[in-house]
Amino acid sequence: MSAVLALGAGACGSSKKSGGGDEVTIGFMGDLTGENSGLVIPPKQGAQLAVDQYNATNPKVKIKFKAYDSQGKPEQATTLVQGAIKNDKIAGLIGPAFSGESQAVNPILNEAKIPSITPSATNVTLADKGWSFWHRVVANDTVQSAGAGLFISDALQAKKVFTVDDNQDYGKGLATGIKTAVSAKGAQVQSDSVDDKATDYSSTVNKINQFKPDAVYFGGYYSVAGRLFKQLRESGFKGKLMSGDGSVAAGLIEAQGQQNTKDTFLSCGCLIDPEGKSNDKAKTFAADYKAKFGADVAIYSTEGYDAATAFIEAIKAGKTSAEDINSFLKTESFQGVGKEIKFDDKGELAAHDIFIYQVSGNKIGLLGKAGEAKPTS
Repeated sequence: MSAVLALGAGACGSSKKSGGGDEVTIGFMGDLTGENSGLVIPPKQGAQLAVDQYNATNPKVKIKFKAYDSQGKPEQATTLVQGAIKNDKIAGLIGPAFSGESQAVNPILNEAKIPSITPSATNVTLADKGWSFWHRVVANDTVQSAGAGLFISDALQAKKVFTVDDNQDYGKGLATGIKTAVSAKGAQVQSDSVDDKATDYSSTVNKINQFKPDAVYFGGYYSVAGRLFKQLRESGFKGKLMSGDGSVAAGLIEAQGQQNTKDTFLSCGCLIDPEGKSNDKAKTFAADYKAKFGADVAIYSTEGYDAATAFIEAIKAGKTSAEDINSFLKTESFQGVGKEIKFDDKGELAAHDIFIYQVSGNKIGLLGKAGEAKPTS
């Protein structure tokens, strides 16, 4: 790692001449072609929209937007970030999208003094590393667990809860947080872990059916959640199914099948509002996004847009070097599409909103904030 850090340290991002004006390169990193790419393409598109809208105003300093496909793999992400710093001279990075790759990449970015804003990495420990160039525009897993736990205990009235995780940093943290939250409300809890590379979860399914919980909460990504939930339904399980932000994707329904989605709920620190019902900015954003990409806003589309906007506001203020941009982010405050964008001294988002969604047919519908949401069936 020391050799990698040395590589980054002398390669701080900066603006450069491009055609008739200055140009700053902002990167985006995440799984764009892997099995969980459904969680990452939307924020990438959200960020692209923000950059394209900014560049269309013909500003003095334009932004070059460059995507890096890590496929969610930490080892791939570390290789890519070295090239981004040394060769592309990025002045900032949106991402990495997942918590595991963030754990690997951010020490390199911090050493190189390159600011990053992740739209979706929620592991709580990311804020405790002492990285002064790291930020996120989504609530962490502790906040999400508290909100989801409140919904499970109060709205779903679950007295027995079974938590499952994929044995990865993000999934384990979220499932553990749910266990803590519902236990504090008096629920009985049992837990298990599954192999995210496996396809047969019969051992876990049997444990769940023996326990007979009112609700099962899965911590991990939609590719595994879909397989687990499908096998649970096929085994005859009739209780409620729930997962976190890593499962808020159409791929969950595709894997689980619409016939198996009844009573499936999802929690997320992200706002997904394709009809723009929550506020005027969300309505404009949803319309612009659909016009550009031919699709409704999806998970983290809003957060990708807001993360890019945070960088754009810095550049509009005349901050074009990586360190100057980072200094600007420390005091920045603006109303984003989904929530107020303001960072605390650890880079955490000040807003703590958690939203609950319910799958119905082939749609993932917004129920509202965790303390107010009620199931529709």
